[in-house]
Amino acid sequence: MHRDPLLRAWGALIGLSLGSTVLSLWHWPPRLAALAGALILTLGWLKARVILARYLGLAAAPFWRRGFNLSLALFCLLLLGLYLLPLAV
Repeated sequence: MHRDPLLRAWGALIGLSLGSTVLSLWHWPPRLAALAGALILTLGWLKARVILARYLGLAAAPFWRRGFNLSLALFCLLLLGLYLLPLAV
C-alpha cells in the first residue's frame, strides 16, 4: 500500500467522482430527486476538502484549513438551500 498522501488523495478523488457519477446516472424517483442532488453536492464538498487539504497543502496548516473548511461548508449550505428552495415554494 502506498503511503504517499498525494496518491491517496488522488484515489479518494477518483472514488468520490465515481460515486457522484453513479448517483447522477441512477434513475431516482421524482420524490427522491432532491436527495440525489444533496448527495451529489455533498460528494463535491468532500472532493473540495481533499483538494484543499492535500493538493494545496492545508493539511500542514490547521488554522487555515479550518477557516477554508468553514467557508466551504457555509457556501455548500447556501448552494443546498438554493437548490431546495423551489421545492419549498
